[in-house]
Amino acid sequence: MAMREIRIVGDPVLRTPCEPVTDIDARVRSLVEDLLETVDEDGRAGLAANQIGVSLRAFSWNIDDEIGYVLNPRIVELSEDEYQDGDEGCLSVPGLWFPTKRSWYARVEGIDLDGKKVVVEGEELMARCLQHEVDHLDGMLYLDRLERSVRKKAMKAVREQL
Repeated sequence: MAMREIRIVGDPVLRTPCEPVTDIDARVRSLVEDLLETVDEDGRAGLAANQIGVSLRAFSWNIDDEIGYVLNPRIVELSEDEYQDGDEGCLSVPGLWFPTKRSWYARVEGIDLDGKKVVVEGEELMARCLQHEVDHLDGMLYLDRLERSVRKKAMKAVREQL
């Protein structure tokens, strides 16, 4: 296992949709170990594989003292009538937080290292994490979801950091 370096906004791997995991081999097992170790640090809620430079559909989470992972996640349900609009941040956009509208509830399905179906669901912070990490795997950053006026300010702040 290894604590991996986080890729920062501007790195093309963050804008490239990730490939599905097709073979659960030693490389994928090592990736999961690295995702779990790298997310296991105070202030980290989630980590997508492309944030550590691997373009495979996998992410880990660290919410309310629960650490886990899912391979080939896909969002299968979002609350349609309840939303949250709190500040959101990202390890790949360090130090910047902006109000981001997300569904209050989210449900993700995928598989584990044994190829068995995994269901991860939650409200509030867990829902935000699930949506945020699946966005990463689709090549999106939370900045892409910001309202136009907020996004303009956010992009200026990002440019000032680079």
